[in-house]
This record gives sequence, C-alpha cells and structure tokens, in this order.
Amino acid sequence: MTLALRLGLMAAVLPMPAVAQEPAALAVERAAVAMRPGDHRWADDPALPGPVSIVVSVPMQMAFVYRGDRLIGATTVSTGKPGKMTPIGEYTILQKRPFHRSNLYNNAPMPFMQRLTWDGVALHAGNLPGFPASHGCIRIPTAFAQKLFNVTQLGGQVAVVNDVIAFPAYRPADTTPRLSDEGVGALASRDDRVSIGEGGHAPR
Repeated sequence: MTLALRLGLMAAVLPMPAVAQEPAALAVERAAVAMRPGDHRWADDPALPGPVSIVVSVPMQMAFVYRGDRLIGATTVSTGKPGKMTPIGEYTILQKRPFHRSNLYNNAPMPFMQRLTWDGVALHAGNLPGFPASHGCIRIPTAFAQKLFNVTQLGGQVAVVNDVIAFPAYRPADTTPRLSDEGVGALASRDDRVSIGEGGHAPR
C-alpha cells in the first residue's frame, strides 16, 4: 500500500478538528447555546468585509456581534429591570468613553461605555446576575466589553430586539440606521477618546 493511499485512508477515518469542520461563526453560535451568566466568546476576523454591528436580544439576555453578516462574538448581558427596561429599537453609537461614571446612580463606574441614547442607555461593562438588573443600560462582561470597544466606531449599528434569535451565525441585511460621514464627524468632535458627551443625561 502506497504512502499516499495510507494517508488518504487515515484522513477518511480520523475526525477532523472542529475548527476545520465549521466556520468560526457557527462555532460562536454553538458556544452561545451553553453560555451561563458572564460567559462570552470572541472570534473576530478583521479580514472579513463589512462594518461591525450588534444585536441585543432582551428575552435571551444575550448580544451578538457581527462583522458584515458574519457572527464574530456572542455574550451574555443584563438589560434593564422592570420599570427601567432597555427600550427596543434601532440605534447608532453616539459616544464612546473608555471609562465613564454615571451622574444618575451614585457615580457608578461604566467601563468601555458606548452610548446609544442621550437620555440614559448605553452598552458598558458591568455585573451580570443572569437576569435584567440594570437601570436601562446593557451590561456585558468586562473582557468582552473591551474587545467590543476596540472594534466599534461612532455611528455603528446596534439593534435591541424583543425576539429570540434561533440561528445567530449569519445576520440578514436590515434597515438599521446609519449616520452620514458628517454626522460621525460631528460626534467625534465631542469626544475625549471618542467623545466627552456634552448635554443630555449620562448613561445609567
């Protein structure tokens, strides 16, 4: 038996590594199924085309991050508690600050803050108890928050949905609003790393 034939038979019998069997997006999706509070998975590939966008599922208490239409990250989250629920809707990132403190809630720290509204809703690192517990913000694990902060841009798309996302690996095209280049430039002029946030209320 030739060496080439032996190698061919071995390849047919031995299981291939999971990474080789499925795209990275499907591996992230698979990991998301078993996540517990505080868990997350990051598998970014900067070579993928398209901008970074985020989908937050309130009923799942999870967020999914896409580069173009491919899933590059998934994390557990904690959204707003009853009475201060995170509003469902389509948003753009209005402001980014590596470190921010709330002026509404006891100067609470909000690392890697990314503002979605001027009246108190943002993504930021925080405690994840396994259920909605914030004052309206979307809390994510610190390590994930830092990675996310480093790849997003002002004007980036964020959708907060009231739906269970059964198959998050690939994001279909949608009508999430985009800021014009002029709008992004105006926001960037208000920024300390990216924004100093004049006016409005601080995120919660």
